[in-house]
Amino acid sequence: MRIAYDHQIFGQQENGGISRYFAELLLNLRNYSDVEVSVVAPMHMNRYLLKRGIREHVRGSYFPFRFRGHRRVIGAVNSVALPLYWGGKGVDVVHETLYSNCAAVRGRARVTTIHDMIHELFPDELPASRTVAAEKLAAVRRSDHVICISEATRQDAMQILGLNLEQTSVIYHGCSFHQVAASSEMHAVPRPYILYVGSRGGRYKNFDALLAAFGESSLKGSFDLVAFGGGAFTVSELGKIRKVGISDAIRHVTGDDCLLAGYYRNATAFVYPSRYEGFGFPPLEAMASNCPVICSTAKSVVEIVGEAAAYFDPNDINGLRDSLERVAGDAQFAADLRARGSARVKEYSWQKCAEQTLSVYRQLS
Repeated sequence: MRIAYDHQIFGQQENGGISRYFAELLLNLRNYSDVEVSVVAPMHMNRYLLKRGIREHVRGSYFPFRFRGHRRVIGAVNSVALPLYWGGKGVDVVHETLYSNCAAVRGRARVTTIHDMIHELFPDELPASRTVAAEKLAAVRRSDHVICISEATRQDAMQILGLNLEQTSVIYHGCSFHQVAASSEMHAVPRPYILYVGSRGGRYKNFDALLAAFGESSLKGSFDLVAFGGGAFTVSELGKIRKVGISDAIRHVTGDDCLLAGYYRNATAFVYPSRYEGFGFPPLEAMASNCPVICSTAKSVVEIVGEAAAYFDPNDINGLRDSLERVAGDAQFAADLRARGSARVKEYSWQKCAEQTLSVYRQLS
């Protein structure tokens, strides 16, 4: 069986959740003797494709330069070179890695993965939401099968895009962050802290609620709030931080996965206040790093995290405050969350994800 992943996400992401997903699929599928798997990307900017075990399956070259408009250059090269790289080689299954209005490549069967329905559910909070939603619909309509990364995402996709149950499968992501966590080091911290990870933009991320809850909590004055990644605080965020009185107790940090793992391991708790997510890697990363998890009751979050977190209603700031104070103040409760998290994260492996995805491919070929 010949399986190919197209160039789209690899020409847009240097690293990130979606490109990591496809790289992990390739890394696991290459071990099957009856499977030939490749990424067809004449020019790409993705670091996952440079890793040993993956780069040997990439038909294309890495573009190392970064400047304003470098993605447009990569896109232009791919539009010209793609027929040359793709032609003359039959493919049983093409798995598109991003949404587009028309297919750039051909295959006997076509698969698309829906990672979330954020652009459709929160159209005013993300750039180009209408364009992305239209491209997603076009990709879904030309696909023979659609993979959703959670049951919550599938239900939203069926309702919004009109998909039938038979057209879809739910296949969870894996988590390999325990490998990073094992190599990270504990380090001394000036004060205990609560950790938030990732993007903060958009109402659905609910970061404002975390600022308000932390500002009202008994933790203020003895704990810090650390925001890892997601870019520096905006002028608007700095104004809200001043308003709740935590300017001296909040820090922004950025770095690689190894540094992130260290912050997870040192944190008193990790907080995930989102109103909506398609899946959510950070809670699993926290569990893999032996960090207690506090989560909102957003549908997909509860589905993925199960009983391994302290929960709060995303619309209830007092409930979030109470959860922060309980985990920080009750050592036995925090230890129980660590134990539950350690057991829960073992349920998510990239090998299982690849096996289930291959089953879909086989049914279509």
